[in-house]
Amino acid sequence: MADEEKDKELELDNSGKKKKLIIIGAVVALLAIGGGAFLFLGGEPEVSQAELDAALNSGSEASADGAASAPSGASIGTALYVPMPRPFRFNVPGSARDRFVEIRVQLLVRGADNEEAAKKHVPLIESTLLAVFSQSNADDLATSAGKTSLKQKSLAEVHKIMTDVEGSNIVEKVLFTGFVMQ
Repeated sequence: MADEEKDKELELDNSGKKKKLIIIGAVVALLAIGGGAFLFLGGEPEVSQAELDAALNSGSEASADGAASAPSGASIGTALYVPMPRPFRFNVPGSARDRFVEIRVQLLVRGADNEEAAKKHVPLIESTLLAVFSQSNADDLATSAGKTSLKQKSLAEVHKIMTDVEGSNIVEKVLFTGFVMQ
């Protein structure tokens, strides 16, 4: 009887030891992963916004093809976001059927002056974006490359219209903050 009780105690101790080993192994693995992530992500030096702007401006001035770069007004100042007041809702033709698209847009501008100029011309920008969006088709918008292309076309048209009206690009990027296609 005493031998049986000792056997049961040994079995309980062995199962407890296995659980402890598994827990210790899991903790060590998590610490190793966390340490690796810290070293991987924490190893990059921090760069200030002023250094990024200086690098951007020096890189654009030294372009070999001599192409005109973005005006300095678009790259000076802090990044501000101007939301379009309403989402763009429109139909686009597709190969199988027409699709309904809703796109929410924000504009990235630099500096308070550019923000005010963009807000002042929101109706003009909305009209320009809607014209660009309505020229697209559903098959293109279903792909990531098609969405990127639409952003680039939108930015080019906004640059064109803002240069005509304000004399500079004002808007640095057109950002899609919501994109739904049904």
